[in-house]
Amino acid sequence: MRMILAVAAVLYSASAFAQADKPPMVGDKPLVQVKPKGTKEAAAKPAAAPKGKPQSIAVRLQACLEIDDGTKDRLNCYDAVIPPAPKPKPAKAKGYADCRFFKEEDERLTCFNGFAESIPKLPKS
Repeated sequence: MRMILAVAAVLYSASAFAQADKPPMVGDKPLVQVKPKGTKEAAAKPAAAPKGKPQSIAVRLQACLEIDDGTKDRLNCYDAVIPPAPKPKPAKAKGYADCRFFKEEDERLTCFNGFAESIPKLPKS
């Protein structure tokens, strides 16, 4: 009887220590809980950057490549990284930041695609 009680106490305390402040994990990524869009909290709170090391523009542009090519969603992803600021007659883009000056969505998408695909893949850390 004492042995069973001792084993139960050890197992219970081990499970209590296993519950740390870390969120539950799925593989190597944290489990994310999504709130419905209609709540007032979600509307009042702007999207926050992920905790930890901030991502570079190159990494965020490469993440947009995972969205279907030629879609409005991919352009919206690029526009979230670099907001558009159209000019009347922009010259040829010399860098990815110049893509925001194109007024036409198709031209802007093609410009971003060209630069995002030419960025060398960064090692995962």
